[in-house]
Amino acid sequence: MSSTRTTAQSPRAASALQLVTTLQQRFVRGLEALADTQNSPQSFQPVEWLRDEGVHGGGIRYETADGALIGRGSVNVSQVHYDDMAEKKLGSATAISTIIHPLNPLAASVHIHISWTEMKSGSGYWRIMADLNPANENPAQRQQFLDALQAAAPAQFAEATAQGDRYFYIPALQRHRGVAHFYLEQFHSDDPQADFTLAEQVGQSAIDTYIDLFRQTLVADQPITEAARTAQLAYHTLYFFQVLTLDRGTTTGLLVHDQNDIGIMGSLPARIDRDLLQSWLAQMQPPQDQLLQALIDTLPAASPVTIDEPIKAKLAATVRRHYADHPEAIQMQASGHVTPNTVENHSTPC
Repeated sequence: MSSTRTTAQSPRAASALQLVTTLQQRFVRGLEALADTQNSPQSFQPVEWLRDEGVHGGGIRYETADGALIGRGSVNVSQVHYDDMAEKKLGSATAISTIIHPLNPLAASVHIHISWTEMKSGSGYWRIMADLNPANENPAQRQQFLDALQAAAPAQFAEATAQGDRYFYIPALQRHRGVAHFYLEQFHSDDPQADFTLAEQVGQSAIDTYIDLFRQTLVADQPITEAARTAQLAYHTLYFFQVLTLDRGTTTGLLVHDQNDIGIMGSLPARIDRDLLQSWLAQMQPPQDQLLQALIDTLPAASPVTIDEPIKAKLAATVRRHYADHPEAIQMQASGHVTPNTVENHSTPC
């Protein structure tokens, strides 16, 4: 695909795009370098997507799969803008959203999201997230990850961890996704440069600390037991469950448009336990029980099941249909202390 992507006209949106692109390259190069040091080269391949044929932006994600180190990995940068549509309240949305699922079950997965949303009025805010997701918990690594985020954002750390703990809680299963949660929603102060620096520091810290934690696990070279692999499959199933039934960012991304479904679904792990997923159905409240059943019905009748790109596309369509039939169910999505109006921001007023 030849690139015809346009970018937002706003200087702050341009700065945000430069920031998330720099973070993207930092993460991709760091992970590729780590693979090289382990004599297990694994590269990320760029994939471009366009919003309205590039008229309203788009993005590039770097993805990898089925390597010696990473089972699934996606580092996505996007910028959508509406400079030519005076009727839109939203000026632009610029983001990096990344998830890494290592092959080694003793190495934690990680999710990092940093975005800048700017309204045409000139107001704007940051969304800053970083969460560590081990299938087999390592308390020392959890503490190192939290310590690094606290050093990057000392004044915001208490608020961010409180919001994160709320956002990543799964009521139906009475547990969290992940063990360390940092989340600031609609963050802004009277000092735009300080806000930019905070986003940059948290992004750099989360990326560098995660790569170090991944390295520590590989260097330790602990024996991998069948129990550890079983725990990883169960945890990846939990991750799939949380992303597709609770994660507001994933859901609203799918509801806003259908031009990057595979990229939005890049957070899904490679394999899940269909039978375990089915066992959680009775714990779901309506109408989300219908959503979970529809997702299960979308999957092949096997367990474990591999989540490939055709299945991702079908899952995206399933989520979109559910909220078209049950628009009120969006209120059942996860939230921190505030709830963004993402879908409304992207819509055109009647």
